[in-house]
Amino acid sequence: MPGTRLDPIDRKILAELQADGRMTNVELARRVGISAPPCLRRVRTLEEQGFIRGYHADIDARELGFEVQVFAMVGLVSQAEADLSAFEDRCRAWPLVRECHMLNGEVDFILKCVAPDLSSFQSFLTGELLTAPNVASVKTSLVIRGAKDEPGVPFDVLEARLSKSA
Repeated sequence: MPGTRLDPIDRKILAELQADGRMTNVELARRVGISAPPCLRRVRTLEEQGFIRGYHADIDARELGFEVQVFAMVGLVSQAEADLSAFEDRCRAWPLVRECHMLNGEVDFILKCVAPDLSSFQSFLTGELLTAPNVASVKTSLVIRGAKDEPGVPFDVLEARLSKSA
């Protein structure tokens, strides 16, 4: 089962860093109940193994003037692997696309986009997304408000699942 190759201290380190990636190593070590040197070694190992992919500030897009958030559901003409990869590469190059996820079902991809205003998003939609090779359809939904935006994973669910299997 994924997650079992980490011991409880590693999982606690990940949970604490997910909640606050800016804390010092000394504070992290105190919170997980070990001394600072082994804590730092564990963090470096978790980084090297890919459990920790990076550290990021949680930026308020609206405070910076990005007033529009849109989810775009994209259908492609072809779902051949080369065409899927080409679309993903294109999405990585578009600054307004902040997330891109391939889905199963009626929609091939869902994109999370942010823009300063509606006309900026419309320019992207009509000038870039709709005209991109292999794009058959795009349906958009404008976000009115968000009720929850919690990145990462629910560690309490993981711990409960692991304690059941132990």
